[in-house]
Amino acid sequence: MPARSFFDTNVLVYADDKASPAKQRRAVELVAEHRRVRTGVVSLQVLQEYFVTVTRKLHVDARVARRKVELLAEFDVASPGVPDILAAIDLHRLHGLSFWDGLIVRAAQQAGCSVLFSEDMQDAREIEGVQIVNPFR
Repeated sequence: MPARSFFDTNVLVYADDKASPAKQRRAVELVAEHRRVRTGVVSLQVLQEYFVTVTRKLHVDARVARRKVELLAEFDVASPGVPDILAAIDLHRLHGLSFWDGLIVRAAQQAGCSVLFSEDMQDAREIEGVQIVNPFR
């Protein structure tokens, strides 16, 4: 059984990116596997970023993207609060992450994830108990 895993926006966007078929296939496999065994986690931030990115960059129709957000929301959804924002600032200060990446790491940590799937962060880096994994390597 796969570990409880957090999905960064970029992995979810690749599931819709026909221009990158190998990455698309891998992203679809990961999403399907984690939906099946109920170990996938996203955050409100990820859902928002996903919608904006696929409609702007991939030109996915807003109705289709909305439906995909509904499906992705079947994962556990982390809803950060003020303490999480402050923790993200600390992650930014202590680990050199962008604030937004710090918020992703914090959401993964608070949701009990041991894995964070992301192409944008340093592969194999562990930050406060969360292992970053680039699923496309």
